[in-house]
Amino acid sequence: MKIEALTIGMKVKHPQYGVGTVKTIAEHTAEIRFDDGQRTVSPDAAGLQPAEAQASITGLEKPLSVFVQETVRAAISELGLEKPDSVVDQLGAKWHKGRLVMHPSDASLQAKEVPMETFFHKIVMMRNNLRVLEQKINSHPQLSDGEKVEMQQYISRCYGSMTTFNALFRNKEDQFGT
Repeated sequence: MKIEALTIGMKVKHPQYGVGTVKTIAEHTAEIRFDDGQRTVSPDAAGLQPAEAQASITGLEKPLSVFVQETVRAAISELGLEKPDSVVDQLGAKWHKGRLVMHPSDASLQAKEVPMETFFHKIVMMRNNLRVLEQKINSHPQLSDGEKVEMQQYISRCYGSMTTFNALFRNKEDQFGT
């Protein structure tokens, strides 16, 4: 392995000392912390190998930062994670800047006020988490079909309980199923 390929914090494998972490890099040597202590090693001569998976992207015709941003956006979308601002777009217009107020039956206790956007975000995240759970159940390799159906029924009941909040959604396709 060439010294130019090393980065501080990188995990490397030495044929004699095992796996270590690169601490500093000089012109021809690197300080690497192994289980038995820190050693100065010449990577070219020592036969060092990367101890972690490495990625090489050839033919990339866009800046790396754009590629990373697109990858992160795709991962966020796949996981069902959303920024609160993007969720508010699904909120019906009449609810924008509204407030949810919960009054306890005991008048001496303080009411709880929540911005409608905050409450709606929590509802949408619950919906998204139910969808992810549904996907995980359906694709689980160790659950029998009967177990999948049973768990799916619980999710359907959760959706049914959440239909009260359908009035908050702008578009019918974003609502909870019945």
